[in-house]
Order: sequence, then C-alpha cells, then structure tokens
Amino acid sequence: MGRSPSTISREISRNGGAQAYRATRADKQAWQRALRPKQCRLACSGRLRWRVAQKLALQWSPEQIGGWLKRAYPGDPSMRISHEAIYRSLFIQSRGVLKKELTAHLRTKRQMRLGKGAQSNRTGQGQILDMVSIRERPAEAEDRAIPGHWA
Repeated sequence: MGRSPSTISREISRNGGAQAYRATRADKQAWQRALRPKQCRLACSGRLRWRVAQKLALQWSPEQIGGWLKRAYPGDPSMRISHEAIYRSLFIQSRGVLKKELTAHLRTKRQMRLGKGAQSNRTGQGQILDMVSIRERPAEAEDRAIPGHWA
C-alpha cells in the first residue's frame, strides 16, 4: 500500500477496528473530519466549557487549565484543550463560546491577544533596516568592472 504499518493501524482503529472497518465508510468519515471550519471544542462540550470557565473564574491561566485537565482526566480525550484554544475562545468575538466577562479574570488585562505565530514579526527580527531594493543599484555594479561587484 505504500504506507507505514502504524499509519494503516491508526486508520483501521479510527474507523471501527479490524472487524468493522469498511473502506467506503472510512473514506466518507475522513472527508467529514477534514471539513473546515471546525467547531471549537469548547462549543461542542458543555462539560469542558463549564470546567474551563470555572478555572478562569478562579484566575487560573489558560496554560494551567490545559495542564490540569490533562492530569485530572487522563483517560478522557474529550476533556483536553490547548491554552491557545482557550485564548481564541476568549478573544475572538465570533466564537462567543466563553463569556467576555471571563477575560477580566486573566492576569493580563489586555483586550486582544495575538497568536504565537503572529508575534514573531512585531519584534522586527529578520528585517533589514534601511533596505535598498536591488533595482536601485548603481550602473557600475552591472558591468562588474570593480572588484567586489562580482556576484
């Protein structure tokens, strides 16, 4: 099949096990799972949403909540959520999963939060200061008559 045995094993166990696996049904379910946008885990699970809101009211950080859920419910993957998903649920208005009042319980009182990927460009790292376009180079650089203009 051209796939790793572990990949095939996961696919079979994800779709009913060796006895109940049917390729057409598994394919249909895979397409369903791939649909975007997905509903937030907090929107799907009232129990998880209640626990997260309870811990936020106690002024726990989203990182602490995610770690606590992992330890408190080790055998229940439906009771796990990342701290990024908690932040997204709090700060993105369109989700409306967690009440806006819970942001007051966060330790930092900022109104918005950028994801980890969006913060890297704010520092200016990787940017050349006072950069000059290559189109603006002098004509003598084109004829390469002067050493140092050879590329």
